[in-house]
Amino acid sequence: MKFSSRAERIEPFYVMEVAKAAQALGREVAGTDHPMIFLNIGEPDFTAPPLVQEAADRAVRSGITQYTNALGLEALREKISQWYLDRFGVNVAPNRIVVTAGASAALQLACLALIEHGDEILMPDPSYPCNRHFVSAAEGTAVLIPTTAEERYQLSADKVEAAWGAKTRGVLLASPSNPTGTSIAPDELRKIHKVVKQRGGITIIDEIYLGLSYDETFGQSALAIDDDIISINSFSKYFNMTGWRLGWMVVPEAMVPVVERLAQNLFICASTISQHAALACFEEDSIAEYERRRAQFKARRDYFIPALDALGLSVPVMPDGAFYAWADCTQAAQKLGVSGSWDFAFELMKRAHLAITPGRDFGTADTGRFVRFSTANSMTQLQESIRRLQQLIG
Repeated sequence: MKFSSRAERIEPFYVMEVAKAAQALGREVAGTDHPMIFLNIGEPDFTAPPLVQEAADRAVRSGITQYTNALGLEALREKISQWYLDRFGVNVAPNRIVVTAGASAALQLACLALIEHGDEILMPDPSYPCNRHFVSAAEGTAVLIPTTAEERYQLSADKVEAAWGAKTRGVLLASPSNPTGTSIAPDELRKIHKVVKQRGGITIIDEIYLGLSYDETFGQSALAIDDDIISINSFSKYFNMTGWRLGWMVVPEAMVPVVERLAQNLFICASTISQHAALACFEEDSIAEYERRRAQFKARRDYFIPALDALGLSVPVMPDGAFYAWADCTQAAQKLGVSGSWDFAFELMKRAHLAITPGRDFGTADTGRFVRFSTANSMTQLQESIRRLQQLIG
């Protein structure tokens, strides 16, 4: 069978390949006194809070399960609009909000609406691998620009300006970022967007971890800068609804009918049940619960990263958001007699029954010596992970 060149260009998602190996070993050691601990997948250990679950149940029992408008429930778009105002002090008109089948669908729609064959999109290295694959699937080319810890692993206006070429269409950024948990300083983001806009380009920013920001300096939406910015968001991370496959995008008003046409053909609509459930995310009790959980995520970060540093798994930049630790494993790998993050990750899996993610997925700029730990797990599990690491490499 002959497959399309488009499909062949998409690299394996190594995060999931490692996850499969970890799950297989996990089944073997389940029920022992040394079960597998999974710190490899970026998924909150919390589930949707009670009011959200109850809203989903009501929708099912009431038979409210038919297709919605391709742009999403009007009531949900209005709730999201109010959330931007209450949380970030930004006025976002509901008609600019498009509810999607997860942030993945939103990124796909944005790329298909804006990228032509051969267009180049500038992105930081390291960055989330699927984002560059969305660009590739739209017949564009992701141009990864190496970043440093001094730059918080984010692009700068100077680097964007220097890398801009005849085929450059724009930038795709993430703030906070996966795998580093670092954000772009608002002033720098403003400068980046100015460079892009002066050249007639597009600024797309992945803000799916914005709700899980721990530093007021960075916890601001890019939508405060300009209505031309395309923001991608999700109910998966802050709202703890990963498997519900629900997200949204905020786009310039002129782009709404284009995205609507694409969404009608590609997705029809996001899950109706998930949309009705998500209305309850914005209830006062739900927000209070999400804020309690955000405080727990921060407490986990504040415990886990210093503990990694003490073991020689250096985290060059303290994350200001999300739930990741981007750690240099060079020293630790040497202690285990291996080289590089890929072998180190499998050695930890085998010897400590601890699953983490090697840096291979996230780019090529020195990622071979970094691993990503997910702290989206209980404090008990994180403490046990540190004990196992101490026994192995301490």
